[in-house]
Amino acid sequence: MLRHLTLRDFVIVDRLELEFAAGFGALTGETGAGKSILIDALALALGERGDAGVVRAGCDKAEIAATFDIAGLPVVTAWLDENGLDASEDLLLRRVVDANGRSRAWINGSPATVQQLREVGEWLVDIHGQHAHQSLLRADAQRQLLDSHGGLLDLGREVAAAWKTWRDAEQAWQAANDGVQALQREREQLEWQVGELAALAFTADEWETLEGEHRRLAHAASLIEGAQFALAVLADDDAACERQIDQVATRLADLAAYDPALADVAGVLASMQAELADAVSTLRRYADRVDLDPGRLADVEKRIEAILAQVRRHRVSPPELPALLAGWQQRLAELAAAADVDALRAASDAAQAAYRTLAQRLSAGRQQVAADMGERVSEIMRRLALSSGRFEIALPALDNPAVYGLEQVEFRIGGLAGNDARPLAKVASGGELSRISLAIQVLTSRSASVPTLIFDEVDVGIGGGVAEIVGRLLRELGGERQVLCVTHLAQVAAQADWQWQVSKTTRDGVTRSAIQPLDDAGRVGEIARMLGGVEVTGITLEHAREMLRAGAEQAR
Repeated sequence: MLRHLTLRDFVIVDRLELEFAAGFGALTGETGAGKSILIDALALALGERGDAGVVRAGCDKAEIAATFDIAGLPVVTAWLDENGLDASEDLLLRRVVDANGRSRAWINGSPATVQQLREVGEWLVDIHGQHAHQSLLRADAQRQLLDSHGGLLDLGREVAAAWKTWRDAEQAWQAANDGVQALQREREQLEWQVGELAALAFTADEWETLEGEHRRLAHAASLIEGAQFALAVLADDDAACERQIDQVATRLADLAAYDPALADVAGVLASMQAELADAVSTLRRYADRVDLDPGRLADVEKRIEAILAQVRRHRVSPPELPALLAGWQQRLAELAAAADVDALRAASDAAQAAYRTLAQRLSAGRQQVAADMGERVSEIMRRLALSSGRFEIALPALDNPAVYGLEQVEFRIGGLAGNDARPLAKVASGGELSRISLAIQVLTSRSASVPTLIFDEVDVGIGGGVAEIVGRLLRELGGERQVLCVTHLAQVAAQADWQWQVSKTTRDGVTRSAIQPLDDAGRVGEIARMLGGVEVTGITLEHAREMLRAGAEQAR
């Protein structure tokens, strides 16, 4: 559950630290005081999109940090381990958005992505926005609610993947069937090109070897002449360096007996003799190996020309020829498979059968969940003064299979505008739609494993006894998990286990929002304000006390 929330320079909040308790908590205050800011901040910590607009005017950045107790959430601990993040009984999510709109995130002190915040947040908090009843009219939202409540989301993803596989196979078969002649022409052209290039048997390493060998063969005469000239100067001529250095070294060695200063020079010359002898030996071996070979030179030049002919034809460099051949061979394999129209048709039929098997499983699951969900939502609706209403989930079959299955999901209401069940949008008024939405949210929240539920003014459009029942429903939920509700109704707030008041002040032209935890006396005053408006009377205060007493008694 959510334990602690810290805000710094977020919208109109300068600094705020909140400690959360278990059970059902109400967040109340004057209209425009910023009750929903807390929800927005938490949503940002859970990976929602953020921009520079969340940074308080005149500040460099906004910062939000949320701490959760995850001792009873092994799935979160496992996710942290899988992502290489520190795992303990507490989980700290931190988000910073600067004045330029750039965003950074951390999980337990380690840098993280917004996507990671969003992933882990799905196991921590479920936020029901104040406009949830509007999205309830969308077919995709209705399908998502049904599948989520019935634990069918994973199967739905399998169906979507199978549908894509089927469509891809169907398109491949259709393309092959429509373009057999074009594919055949392309195949014949590629076969000729592959055969010609494969016959060349050229490898990427060969080009560098050929270039080196060609340089040697083309300049063999010069290499031989140069080696012989060097040998003559160094060793073979009468005045060769080797003999002269030997003579000088011998004489200086003899003279060193008279003057030791010549010993060092004699030693250097002796070293030179040894190195010169090695150089002469290497040159003799080289001269013996180098030979004029016009035949080999012609072969190498012919090979190079054959390679360059392919290079010019295909407009690539020599080292790129092997990769070009490999690409053509792969394309030939693809064309060979594509040309087998019967095999592609069989693959398409198999993919369709796999899709239908999964989709039929999904349909069966939806049928079962729809019946149960219809009964349970209808029961909650009756508690919300919609006793004549009957909630149903219809699953009309689609003319053509879709990525989400074989049927549409359609929420219907019977009894509100006649006996026949009709689509939700056509029979429910705004107030009724809000209550129906709340009934669905209460049911789906009970079935979810998320430990913290947040309701942001979902009680809009109701009042009186219905509002009290809404409060009771939320309090019942609070007995099972942590619930926070932003509300403007005293009847709802009076049912809460704990209550915070949001206020807004303006000083020196700067507007700030603050949240104050309320004690018993504070709650009486706030409930009275919600009941009586600007002027709170003794009667209103007594009414507030009675509402709080009644709420406490019902909780026992």
